[in-house]
Amino acid sequence: MQGGEEVEEWVIETTSPEETLLLAKHLGGLLEAGEVIALIGELGSGKTLFAQGLARGLEVPGSFAITSPTFTLVNEYPGRLPFYHLDLYRINGPAQCVDLGLDELLYGQGAAAIEWAERLGAELPEERLEVHLTFTGETSRCLKFRAFGARMWDRLAALKAVRTGRPPS
Repeated sequence: MQGGEEVEEWVIETTSPEETLLLAKHLGGLLEAGEVIALIGELGSGKTLFAQGLARGLEVPGSFAITSPTFTLVNEYPGRLPFYHLDLYRINGPAQCVDLGLDELLYGQGAAAIEWAERLGAELPEERLEVHLTFTGETSRCLKFRAFGARMWDRLAALKAVRTGRPPS
C-alpha cells in the first residue's frame, strides 16, 4: 500500500471462465479515462481472460483478439476509450519500463489493464484497482479486489452493485 491511504476490498468467487469474463465486462463498462486495473496472479490464473472482459466492457470491437502482449509488452485497442493492455511478465522491475511511456498509458485518455502489475512496485499509480486472481478449482477463481483511491472505491462499489443487484451504499 502506497501513501498510507485506505483500501476498500471485496472478495468473490467465480465458478467459470464465462462468469469471470462477465464480471470483468461489467467493470470495463464502468471505467473512465486514466483508470488502471492491476492484474495480479499466478500464470494461468485468468489475468488475460479478465483483460478480455474489460475490453468488451470498454466496447473494443469483437474483431480484435485480446491476447497477452507478453512479447510486445503493450497492446492498444480502440473502443469507448482507448484500452491499453500491458503484460509485464518479462520485466524484472520498474526500471525496464522507462521506454514504455507509462505516464501516457496510465494517466492518459484511455483505461489500462496491467498483467503482472506487481512488477512495477512503487511505480504503480496510487489510485488503482487491483484484482488478485487465485485458483480455487479447475474453472473457478477467487478474485480479491483492492481499491486504492476514491475513484476506484466508486468503481468497486458500482461493480458490487451490478453483481449483487443492490445499489451502492
